[in-house]
Amino acid sequence: MSDTQTTTMNTVLPRVGFIGAGKMATALARGICLAGLTVAEDLLAADVLVGARRDFEKVTGAKAVESNIAVANASKILVISVKPQHVKHVLHELRGHITAEHLVISIAAGVTLKTLDEALRDRHRLVRVMPNTPCLIGESASAFCIGGTATADDAKLVELMLSSVGIAFQLPEITLDAVTGLSGSGPAYAYLMIEALSDGGVRMGLPRDIATRLAAQTLLGAAKMVLETREHPGALKDAVASPGGTTIAGLHALEVGGLRGTLMNAVQAATLRSRELSQS
Repeated sequence: MSDTQTTTMNTVLPRVGFIGAGKMATALARGICLAGLTVAEDLLAADVLVGARRDFEKVTGAKAVESNIAVANASKILVISVKPQHVKHVLHELRGHITAEHLVISIAAGVTLKTLDEALRDRHRLVRVMPNTPCLIGESASAFCIGGTATADDAKLVELMLSSVGIAFQLPEITLDAVTGLSGSGPAYAYLMIEALSDGGVRMGLPRDIATRLAAQTLLGAAKMVLETREHPGALKDAVASPGGTTIAGLHALEVGGLRGTLMNAVQAATLRSRELSQS
């Protein structure tokens, strides 16, 4: 890539640094590169684990080092992607190296804007993000909120970054626990449904591998129908259910079993637990 091309692409995102080079950080770094928002030469990551640094470099083509401070000093956007229990320690280490020019984005689950602000002491441009694991394949459902001295332009920049690996919504921080309960924990609910549908197929005589792939593709196709048609899920459901047919018989069994209420309860339980963890 020529110097001219690099300069042109650099105008989209300033230099991005990742504190923590795990799978989520690697996926996001790869996504913003593939979307043309930056180039590998303008990415840098830090991690204490040699294996994480090696994997980050292999996937993104960018450099990974051991020093958090080196990354902070070299970056304008700083993505905090360590485990939640390590966030305070990392921010204390970086406190004197994060300036008003830095945009600090945390993807650490349950770490509030207040916690980030207190760890850094002075007010900074802060963004808290709740992604989910399909980020690893470019299909994340994320939400974020801004705090400190972050601006509307900062919010647009973060939305652009997150949209490179899925969809993203700016929401008030008070709603992020509900996002955790729905889309943060939601992939696990979907995996459980895929497994159960596959079990049903096996019970009715299908080979396990085929039953699992049919179940997974069915959920994928149904999800795409909702996203691409923008029709209400209830209307799409009704379009499949013919009078007196097979689908309505199956739907009746699901209603008797309480699937709808159980899923609502799952989102509620995960939301409440997220709220407890955020306050602890």
